[in-house]
Amino acid sequence: MTESPTGPGILVVDKPSGMTSHDVVGRCRRIFSTRRVGHAGTLDPMATGVLVVGIDRATKILGLLTASSKSYAATIRLGQTTSTEDAEGELLQSISAERVADEAIEAAMAGLRGDIEQVPSAVSAIKVGGRRAYQLVREGEAVELKARPVRIDRFEVSATRRSGPVIDVDVDVDCSSGTYIRALARDLGSALGVGGHLTSLRRTRVGRFELDQARTLDELAEQPRLSWTLDDACLLVFPRRVLTPDEVEATSHGRSLSPAGIDGVYAASDDDGRVIALLRDEGSRTKSVVVIRPATL
Repeated sequence: MTESPTGPGILVVDKPSGMTSHDVVGRCRRIFSTRRVGHAGTLDPMATGVLVVGIDRATKILGLLTASSKSYAATIRLGQTTSTEDAEGELLQSISAERVADEAIEAAMAGLRGDIEQVPSAVSAIKVGGRRAYQLVREGEAVELKARPVRIDRFEVSATRRSGPVIDVDVDVDCSSGTYIRALARDLGSALGVGGHLTSLRRTRVGRFELDQARTLDELAEQPRLSWTLDDACLLVFPRRVLTPDEVEATSHGRSLSPAGIDGVYAASDDDGRVIALLRDEGSRTKSVVVIRPATL
């Protein structure tokens, strides 16, 4: 397998439940006939929805896309605590949520909005002593992770369903990268004194990439097509700086330019929209973040 016949670019995949993010990458390697495939922002096997996948040279920008804000639609079950903070774990405790009022749920959610310190889920991929936290949990070890700063811009109820001692709460979440929705479910249940866990999770957005752009793996297998070319993806996500022919030449060789006065990473392109590199201003010169079209290409 060499470069994909489609060329480099971004796929917005609607990940099905039951597959790991790595499984999706494996399918895309076969569909697009290339080994150079990666993804931005892991989804648990239970979760569905937007998984951003890079093909060939587009894998170079995935690390920059992972830092984007994200949106989710989720269901939280109040009244039950599980070992994994989701529906796949062992039921550890049941405390009736029958007396928990809608107003109390709203108030507890309000306390979890804004800039907060969140303790990640113990079954996360965070490394503890060189090993993944979820591996230690599965082996019966107690894992204590440090709280991390995250931002929750939206945490709102879209529907509630009461069934005896449990309440299923459908929520919409807009949050920073690094937020664990399972941890939000855990912390909401804890704040209400009844426990809680996640029963469903669907990611609806990663940065500028949305669910309405996503295609299933079956659709991609039938018609292998990029969601965005590498050029279009860079121009969608980053501010643009148009280079002169001399600047194109310098940038393709990795040489610095005079600054553009643009905050953060930006796409430096020629007049035709061919992105040469992603740059960042640093003092009186630019710094190459990723050279998309090196002179050797």
